[in-house]
Amino acid sequence: MSKFPKVQTVSSRYLEEIVRDADARTMDLTMDLDDQQLMGPRMSIINPMLWEIGHIGWFCEKFILRDRDHRNPIIKNVDDLYDSMAVAHNTRWDLALPSRKATMKYRENVRESIIERLGSAECASAENSYFIQLVVFHEDMHDEAFTYTRQTLGYPAPIFAEEIPSDFLGSGSYLGDVQIPGGIHMLGTSPKAPYFMDNEKWGQGYEVKPFSISRAPVTNAEFREFVEADGYQREEFWTKAGWQWRNYVNAEKPVYWRKVDGDWFVKTYNQLKLLPENQPVVHVCWYEAQAWCKWASRRLPWEGEWEVAASRIPQINSDYLGGPKNRYPWGNKPAKAEHANLDGRFGGPVDVAAFPQGDSAYGCRQMLGNVWEWTQSVFSPFEGFVSDPYEDYSRPWFDGKHAVLRGGSWATRDRIIWNTFRNFYTCDRRDVIAGFRTCALEI
Repeated sequence: MSKFPKVQTVSSRYLEEIVRDADARTMDLTMDLDDQQLMGPRMSIINPMLWEIGHIGWFCEKFILRDRDHRNPIIKNVDDLYDSMAVAHNTRWDLALPSRKATMKYRENVRESIIERLGSAECASAENSYFIQLVVFHEDMHDEAFTYTRQTLGYPAPIFAEEIPSDFLGSGSYLGDVQIPGGIHMLGTSPKAPYFMDNEKWGQGYEVKPFSISRAPVTNAEFREFVEADGYQREEFWTKAGWQWRNYVNAEKPVYWRKVDGDWFVKTYNQLKLLPENQPVVHVCWYEAQAWCKWASRRLPWEGEWEVAASRIPQINSDYLGGPKNRYPWGNKPAKAEHANLDGRFGGPVDVAAFPQGDSAYGCRQMLGNVWEWTQSVFSPFEGFVSDPYEDYSRPWFDGKHAVLRGGSWATRDRIIWNTFRNFYTCDRRDVIAGFRTCALEI
């Protein structure tokens, strides 16, 4: 039986709550769709949603009921259906998948078996604390994928949003930079962290030169200036690979923008809405972010710089990087609703000035939530990297083709995002809920 990282133990009640909560979110995101919508068109950037629902159940069964408890599979030959590393992506539409009803029954059986495993103990075991959170976080990631898949396919918006309380809101844009001194930063996580993913391990010294980073992500209004300056037609703003991508897809603007009678609109699920100027630009790929930076004489932050801006506490009367490192921009306690636009609470991005209570100690806003933020960094292992039990989570993607994103989006669950969390996508992905903030070229 494989070893697993020692994370902070939690209560059995908490684990049951998050198992049921993740399941409910999956249902909210999928069960209003008909059978044809659950399969969807064959596309390289999405999965058939019915397949994905079954895959979530398979992952829970595989990593807990089968690998830890040595149970037999509930469905015969289930690995041939749902093992994402063994089943080629473009064949998933051709599989003889269980029916919608049978898929839901499979998920229910797995879920209740996992909850039964918790028993009556008030405090969960180390094994349950690690693995049950792992499978819930895996489901949370797929739930975010369901969210942007609905956007990609033009399905109706999911319905679980709330009104934003007025005291969470800031006023429109949030301009300017913060100055951060140089020094040594411990990039990555510590064994003392409550939970972590394998690509965060272990913290290592990272030399940071003084830098200046924007208080907020780039807004739609700021990106519109680039579009209207013919930025998509001017090769000098693009990397070689970016220009090839731009020509291949014939990009002339962000993928969901539309111009109608001289005004800019954005396609949001199955509706067309006036472009919200003070919200962060979203659904732009790394190439587009880089091109905007070249046009604006800015640059993307390295992931180490991003982490410093999100996590470090300034030393008083010091021009050297020092002070403690926080798990979240606002401190070391998990997110509350007033801290960040997470959990899908508000149904989409909000103005970049919103959520001032979630500011980092250096004064950056929305370092967590609203939109994932592209960085300059290629996704690569930290020194001494060793895979955790979910071996295919990180290692296959250390291929030099993925860039690091930080910070989470409005659709990211608040239990699975913290300052050291590393996400990664190929540079051409603009279906994901990603934007960017920038740094000055020199300070």
